[in-house]
Amino acid sequence: MHLSKFLRRPVQMIVGAAATRSQTSNLLLGKLLSNQVRALGPRRDLRDAEFGVFSQFGDDGIIQYLIHNVPIANDTFIEFGVEDYTEANTRFLLLNDNWRGLIMDASEENMARVRREDLYWRHDLTSICEFISRENINPLISGAGFSGPIGLLSIDIDGNDYWIWEAINVVDAAIVVVEYNSVFGVNRALSIPYDPAFLRSNAHCSNLYFGCSLRALCLLAEKKGYVFVGSNSNGNNAYFVKREFAGGLLVKTPEEGYVESRFRESRDASGQLTFVGGENRRDLIEDMKVMDVEHNKLVRLGDA
Repeated sequence: MHLSKFLRRPVQMIVGAAATRSQTSNLLLGKLLSNQVRALGPRRDLRDAEFGVFSQFGDDGIIQYLIHNVPIANDTFIEFGVEDYTEANTRFLLLNDNWRGLIMDASEENMARVRREDLYWRHDLTSICEFISRENINPLISGAGFSGPIGLLSIDIDGNDYWIWEAINVVDAAIVVVEYNSVFGVNRALSIPYDPAFLRSNAHCSNLYFGCSLRALCLLAEKKGYVFVGSNSNGNNAYFVKREFAGGLLVKTPEEGYVESRFRESRDASGQLTFVGGENRRDLIEDMKVMDVEHNKLVRLGDA
């Protein structure tokens, strides 16, 4: 037997054990931080509660704060755009709070990897591989056995986020987290035009043309019976709570809650990072068409 083959399984076991220990340590630290967040009390800025265990930024802490200050009738979550679920807004809810959940991603490889994890049999988690559109989102959710009141809905698909949330009607989430594109600014209610086949990487080489503005989400939230309670400090996730549950929370206008992102993920035509930041990011996509959802018309981003 070749030496590399002989060693491979022990190495995999060591790596797997190390990953398990790391996750356990992170969960213990997250539990301590969650207890501190719970003690913050109502009417605090969401950014005061931030910490990250599995979330990309500080969203694990924000979500812990909200679930302890919002009445949750059903400890169930739905999240899509999770990739392999290593980094997600709901993984800490699953492992720390033992919530039940549904996750979706367009990659079968990603979903298969989730199913191979111990968490998949230790917890009540359903995973679906599907490219999400506003035409299929409700059948996907109801077909997986989810309907009615749920605790949290998290939307991050780098594309039709506005249109997907607008379409969802088979579940009624107490808390909704939706990614916004801060490059679109705060003054106008803008979204990419709906395209069921939209792919961020194909839409514009800069990788900056996707999603919607915060104001667009706030207008949609109002129509759906939600209030805006703030953004994370990295300026990519907005939080909404059902109006009747928000009495103990700070409610904000788009201007009060807008945070301009400072991460620099712009790319060139070959796909290499270019690290463009600030207002210069908007200049890269100023000729792209966006939908002004408040006035229902297409406009050039540079003119919006």
